[in-house]
Amino acid sequence: MKIHEEKLAVAGPVGNIEVLMERPDAPRGIALVAHPHPFGGGANTNKVAHTLAKTFVALGYAAFRPNFRGVGATEGAHDEGRGETEDLLAVLHNAQLRCGDIPVVLAGFSFGAYCQTRVARRLADAGRPAQRLVLVGTAAGFVEGLRQYDTESVPHDTIVIHGSADTTVPLANVLAWAETNDLPVTVVPGADHFFHRRLHQIRDIITRAWRH
Repeated sequence: MKIHEEKLAVAGPVGNIEVLMERPDAPRGIALVAHPHPFGGGANTNKVAHTLAKTFVALGYAAFRPNFRGVGATEGAHDEGRGETEDLLAVLHNAQLRCGDIPVVLAGFSFGAYCQTRVARRLADAGRPAQRLVLVGTAAGFVEGLRQYDTESVPHDTIVIHGSADTTVPLANVLAWAETNDLPVTVVPGADHFFHRRLHQIRDIITRAWRH
């Protein structure tokens, strides 16, 4: 499968958004991938975001990985998820212009996962829901040093992946959020927030889910 890779500058609400695109010739869908919190060094080159993009490209999706405001060449200042949601929607619109009206998967890690729950709500409210969500290390509840995350409810088929040894977003936070949403959570034993040496398990969990 031939993959076209390109760095894009997409017009957003407050300026250009830097985006990494990886696209097969005839994608079966669009995978919009959101990276972790910029204040923790998050960028679209983050290993978990990279793993999510590569996994979906291997499944035949066109992956779009934007940098959030203030990261890389993306203009604007960090907006605690509000402006980032608008930017993700702008990137998705651009992706649909490039790839057509094909299914959309929203994938995110940490702060990016939180933002994707907001994007999913906006798409659902507009009558154009995402095909599925994949959320890894989801920022939910009180996260030390950052803030309280009031993470949106999501569809019951959302894939939620979390590490048992996550000290950034405690597993208990995500289980409490998931319980109110009637959501199953896939717990990776021993995995920390960044899934050090366990990135392959993220790939395998998603790939298995897509084959069913």
